[in-house]
Amino acid sequence: MAKKVVVTGCSRGIGKALALGFLERGIEVAGCSRQLPDIPEFQSEPFFRSLDVKDDHGMNLWAQQLSDQGFTPDLVIANAGILNVRAPLWEISAQEFGEVIDINVKGVHHTFSAFLPAMLQRKSGVLVGLSSGWGRSTSPEVGPYCASKFAVEGLVGSLAQELPHGMAAVALSPGVVHTEMLCRAFGSSEAAHAVEPEEWARSAVDFLLELGASDSGRSLSFQR
Repeated sequence: MAKKVVVTGCSRGIGKALALGFLERGIEVAGCSRQLPDIPEFQSEPFFRSLDVKDDHGMNLWAQQLSDQGFTPDLVIANAGILNVRAPLWEISAQEFGEVIDINVKGVHHTFSAFLPAMLQRKSGVLVGLSSGWGRSTSPEVGPYCASKFAVEGLVGSLAQELPHGMAAVALSPGVVHTEMLCRAFGSSEAAHAVEPEEWARSAVDFLLELGASDSGRSLSFQR
């Protein structure tokens, strides 16, 4: 079972619920988010940092600082992500498309690349890239998001083939969870019927802790 966990995008929604869930189980957690200073639950935690996953240098520095403190993760969850404002593809600006790719795809690469060296040296650990149902199917007006999550699926699948025996890379779709992103996608009234992040995380934490080498390369889903 993992004893040290990294969670990115932990300021709200699924990321926050997961980080709190791991902490409640007595597991050491390192978390980062652009809005982290606003989260009182994490202010006393020594391994949390205000950091943007788009910043590859910052991610590498953070991972090195954690390693210097004896924190090498057993489980890395690349959760940070954004959804484009729903619109036909031709109406989405290059800037907005780029922001989705920078966070949802490059952010996963920056996260995994920052923590993999120490994990590879130990030849153990699990890396999870948060995917989506829109990483395995498509809908109109969410082209950039679909493209980013399909990319996460491909990135994780390829990485799984590169890792040594004993390690794992997994793409995980969390299903339908009542998050800010879901509200933006479907509207607040429809999203309100979805499971709350805290309820989802109560079971998802145990599911994630049980992932191992036999799961490497799989596209998994976990729904409550």
